Amino acid sequence: MSELTSSDLNILLVEPSAMQRKIMCNELNKVQIKAIDEADSVSAASKRIQAVKPDLVISSLYLPDGSAMDLLQFIRQSEELTDLPFMLVSSETRHSELDQFKQAGVIAILPKPFSHDNLVTAINSTLDLLSDSELELEYYDPALLRILVVDDSSMARNIITKVLENLGITQITQAVNGAEAMQLLPNGFDLVVTDYNMPEVNGLELTEFIRSSAEFSHLPIMMVTSESSQAYLNNVAKSGVNAMTDKPFEPATVKQLLANILEG
Repeated sequence: MSELTSSDLNILLVEPSAMQRKIMCNELNKVQIKAIDEADSVSAASKRIQAVKPDLVISSLYLPDGSAMDLLQFIRQSEELTDLPFMLVSSETRHSELDQFKQAGVIAILPKPFSHDNLVTAINSTLDLLSDSELELEYYDPALLRILVVDDSSMARNIITKVLENLGITQITQAVNGAEAMQLLPNGFDLVVTDYNMPEVNGLELTEFIRSSAEFSHLPIMMVTSESSQAYLNNVAKSGVNAMTDKPFEPATVKQLLANILEG
């Protein structure tokens, strides 16, 4: 899987407009993707996925019989499909509409129309998610690293866990919010990867708890957030996180941040 390239990918493209599908297929062809299956609705896409599991689903937001979220929920509820990479293409800009996709662990959200560079970045993220690329560290063995992943979305936790496993990290513990993470901290970890928005105890409060604790204050923290408010981000930065990355994140970025945190 480490030698996977864009030409190896089998794509399911979900778009109600035949003209838009043609345009998007042309763009995919430009990045050497030739194996493209097409669907124009949630029901048609669901049937195609069940018949032949693609490597990546690329879907428009609005479909005749529902939305991309309906399709994504169908995928995530299936044990065999739950880790299927999903890319959203939408002209929607409202945070409230897009945040649900970010929390659901989509691999990328592309604007409509998207640029060639947008597409290349998203395809590279997909390849990284599907490929093994062990983290190379001077002072740590990735297989021995103990990581605590904290996110109230099971889908987001699974995506983060998949990325970490591809880097050779296998000792991963999950927590559904900051409160549970606080209870798990005495088990011993080398790094905490946490979401920002969570019930009970959010990522900022968890970070402040860790930094104020004599026992855990040394623990490196990576924050994964869909927040765009600069005020929120400033507060997070001041709380003592070692690194921040956006949702959806690029696996290559996470790999580099982890190396910087652990070796820096």
